[in-house]
Amino acid sequence: MKLALKKVCFGTGGAALALALPAIAAAQDAIDSGDTAWMLTSTALVLFMTIPGLSLFYAGMVRAKNALSVMMQCFAITCVVTVLWVVYLYSLAFGNDVNGFVGDLGKMFFNGVGTDAVQGSIPETVFSMFQLTFAIITPALIIGAFAERMKFSALLWFMGLWVTFVYAPICHWVWGGGWLGNMGVLDFAGGTVVHINAGIAGLVAALVMGKRAGYPGTPMKPSNLVLTVVGAGMLWVGWFGFNAGSELAADGTAGMAMAVTQIATATAALAWMFSEWISHGKPSALGIASGAVAGLVAITPASGFVGPVGALVIGVAAGVACYLAAVKVKRALGYDDSLDAFGVHGIGGIVGALLTGVFVSARFGGAGLADGVTIGAQLGKQFVGVLATIVYCGVVSFVILKIIDVVIGLRAKEEAEEMGLDLALHDEQGYNLQ
Repeated sequence: MKLALKKVCFGTGGAALALALPAIAAAQDAIDSGDTAWMLTSTALVLFMTIPGLSLFYAGMVRAKNALSVMMQCFAITCVVTVLWVVYLYSLAFGNDVNGFVGDLGKMFFNGVGTDAVQGSIPETVFSMFQLTFAIITPALIIGAFAERMKFSALLWFMGLWVTFVYAPICHWVWGGGWLGNMGVLDFAGGTVVHINAGIAGLVAALVMGKRAGYPGTPMKPSNLVLTVVGAGMLWVGWFGFNAGSELAADGTAGMAMAVTQIATATAALAWMFSEWISHGKPSALGIASGAVAGLVAITPASGFVGPVGALVIGVAAGVACYLAAVKVKRALGYDDSLDAFGVHGIGGIVGALLTGVFVSARFGGAGLADGVTIGAQLGKQFVGVLATIVYCGVVSFVILKIIDVVIGLRAKEEAEEMGLDLALHDEQGYNLQ
């Protein structure tokens, strides 16, 4: 994100690291029509990533009896987070800083966010809606970890509490003027805020809820991999708004962010495909699609900071690391992360966040480090950002899940799992096979 982030600027010889806090950005009160048009487009692209992109991606991977339930969950999260964002979440994330931890409540109910309010060179209404799409997709990603077994009522409570006590504070830490952004942690479009956050929450949820009935002995084949590949394609296209849009302007940095997003995604898809091919003897459509998403995840924190060489290395690293985590490590440890939310988003986010600290260097074609900052020092800052996100998200997510489990229960009944959540919880079917 361009605001509240120590942001590296391309074309400066790699020497300038400018702090662009909201108060400074607000001083630039002239709306640029080109930037605004690009951000309106980017906002639509990022929303498109959740519905229908992520919805289809997940629906195709679960069993037929649960396909509609995950789409329902993505749709409901979109609605719930939108309302909460207007009421108080936007203020918590981007309100006036309170001790580096969270924003104040001065922007509740979009107070002051009118047609004349400006953030940088775009209307604040556009900025707030762009940020909303990030707040929507992050909890939706978590669904993949506990798919096919959480009650819908528990899901609504968990997501509402999670975006309040986990997403909003960490978003503020990095992009809203909080302590991580101020110490120089680089996260252009959401490696920590979105992907590590969602991946860790997903892993905690999978462990707290336990394995699906019959896992791993019972075959749990995907219902429709055509939908999964279509969904992956939609995510790929929408991600250009995710990464290039995070510049908040139609300029050279946005162009480079788009280029490295394409490069890293293609490279990671091939890296996963060849890893699977070598290991299992055949490449799969699910594998290359998963690899593409892993590449998208890993390049996200780096997209405004690295060049093509960095994108190639990040793509290879993400494809191999996420394949090993989602296939080999998960199988060895035996936990049931249904759709590999942790293996892809958690591991991919960590890989991308750490490698950002290396490939931001001008010697690798990146935008350049701040004056006096070495690769080692920047890598240390990235590690602090990763560790802080893991610890805070893990602990608070665990507490929220345990409270919900005690009050209303997290898990659907065994007979509901056997029947499938489509019929058991929604009295509908995603597929009418009669």
